[in-house]
Amino acid sequence: MLEVQIYKKLAEFDLDISFQVEDNILGLMGASGSGKSMTLKCIAGIETPDKGRITLNNRVLFDSEKKINIPIQKRNVGYMFQSYALFPNMNVYENISMGLKARKVNDVDFVVKRVMKQFRISELAPRYPKQLSGGQRQRVALARLMAYEPDVLLLDEPFSALDEDLKEDLLKELKSELRISKPVIFVSHNKEEVNYLCDLKYKIKDGEIT
Repeated sequence: MLEVQIYKKLAEFDLDISFQVEDNILGLMGASGSGKSMTLKCIAGIETPDKGRITLNNRVLFDSEKKINIPIQKRNVGYMFQSYALFPNMNVYENISMGLKARKVNDVDFVVKRVMKQFRISELAPRYPKQLSGGQRQRVALARLMAYEPDVLLLDEPFSALDEDLKEDLLKELKSELRISKPVIFVSHNKEEVNYLCDLKYKIKDGEIT
């Protein structure tokens, strides 16, 4: 279970968010600049709340009163950026394996091949990001996240750069892939995407759940 209770003063408004999500998919809806992405960044450790508490499976990631702030690399949080953040100078295999090597995972080759098979991208192993379609890049980014075996997945507008026809196909694929025993937070300004994918839905406006 992921439990979030955070406050952060921003230029436009105060981010004041509280929620919890178990092993299901939570959708956070709202307009651009409403605080959705900032919430994810605070959970991941990219940004630091002014005060509050974040726990994941009873492990404290952040606690302002106790001055606990676990570093990004030790939170075991999978974060998919809007741009997918693939390394342009690495092929698909290298993109997936790089983080595993840094974590000193045993049998990196086995893990990489397993997730590539799971996400049906084995034939893309030697290709570079510029040689991939938008849908292929998304699958590679998700495979890279799942290879790390994160305790929670944070998906930040993963369909924002895709055309409507491709988006429809990938929504179906993603819904199938996300049936996993861990919390997932899906951020989008698109109500149809959230309704289709998510078990729970919250709307954020000016930094608060409405």
